[in-house]
Amino acid sequence: PAQGLTPQRLGRLLREAEDGDATAYYELAEEMEEKDLHYLAVLRTRKLAVARLPIEVEAADESAEAQKDKALIETWLKRDMLQLELFDMLDAIGKGVSTTEMVWDMKPDLWQPARLHWRDPRWFEFDRITGTDLLLRGGETGYGEPSPLPAGKFITHYHPSKSGLPIRSGLARIAAWGYMFKNFAIKDWVTFLESFGHPLRIGKYGPNESEENKNILHRALLELGSDAAAAFPETMSVEFVDRKAGTAPNDLWRSQAEYIDDQLSKAVLGQTNTTDAKAGGLGSGQAQVHDGVRADIEEFDAMMLAGTLNRDFVVPFVMFNHGPRQAYPRLRIGRPDEVHIAVEIDSAEKLAKIGVPIDGDEMRERAGLPAAKSPETALKPAAPPQMAENGAQDASGRSVRPEARAGVLDPLKSASGGNRPGRPALNSQGDSDGDTIDATIDEFLTDWE
Repeated sequence: PAQGLTPQRLGRLLREAEDGDATAYYELAEEMEEKDLHYLAVLRTRKLAVARLPIEVEAADESAEAQKDKALIETWLKRDMLQLELFDMLDAIGKGVSTTEMVWDMKPDLWQPARLHWRDPRWFEFDRITGTDLLLRGGETGYGEPSPLPAGKFITHYHPSKSGLPIRSGLARIAAWGYMFKNFAIKDWVTFLESFGHPLRIGKYGPNESEENKNILHRALLELGSDAAAAFPETMSVEFVDRKAGTAPNDLWRSQAEYIDDQLSKAVLGQTNTTDAKAGGLGSGQAQVHDGVRADIEEFDAMMLAGTLNRDFVVPFVMFNHGPRQAYPRLRIGRPDEVHIAVEIDSAEKLAKIGVPIDGDEMRERAGLPAAKSPETALKPAAPPQMAENGAQDASGRSVRPEARAGVLDPLKSASGGNRPGRPALNSQGDSDGDTIDATIDEFLTDWE
């Protein structure tokens, strides 16, 4: 459908998709990703941002059964192809819906999906009455009426970009108009580049020339444009007309194509600054704002994908192996919350000093550090500083020589050396070492090198 696309054909194609026949719409959405480099780039960026996010499994409760269900899901998620399978599910971002078939490996002790296969959306159609229920085209035989999807067989991911019917909520429907007009601009641009600099060639022949000579003249005009050489009868003439003065600016079509690309970036990623550098008045703050918009979209995409997997994958997987449950594990897709571990460790240390019990293993896990393999290799707290013979230390923990300590200015002594009134002496030597200022200087120079 992308070949020779016109506004009339595009409008008719979109109306047919609304009425239940979305085959041409799905084909157009596929061709747009193949032929429009910018649309492919921004759409793939959005898919990859979610497909590579970490996945956590939350148990339904603290019971042994819930923990067993959680372990079952966690074991299955350790797959090399999981990111690619999630990427295929996110095909719904462009088309509005994607369907993934679960190929079950039914061993006696464990039923699990061995593979997740993306299926062509043309194999399915929406119920023409509700417009929301996805049906298998042709039924299970392929030749009957559309039938509901078999339970526990498909992961159907709806990814609406706007409220309304699923077939009208994909980005491809919104981007189709920009894709068509951009194609017009690029075709005109290429045509201009091919003929730019070539003069207009006008051939003239007499009223009685034969059709054969007319064809010879026409071929000669074409050869003049490409080979700059041609042969034609002497009775004919060729006129060259310089048309450079009447041509359009050479950036006219480029500006149109870049404008449409900017609109596609806004539609897919919510902003333009992460795809093309744009000068703005906010400096680096503009880039931060744009990246924040993209992060919001990523978080929402991950939340919707996790909801689909919880409904179509987790429930049947647990049910087939452990039986029905009152509550099932839940997948959580997204970046972990940012943790300021230095602040947490400092807070835990202060709380522990005042008697608040803190779980050391949990703090170690939050810091991302491994547990000690043996008591011998475990880190131990530093030994307290050694006390001097007389038990005196300075403010930094270093021992102080008795003779240096004796000369320290004592706040309980007067500047003249005697005890202040009403204050007992701190030592029996008094101030016999001389001037207190000299004694203080001697102490400061004790460790000088």
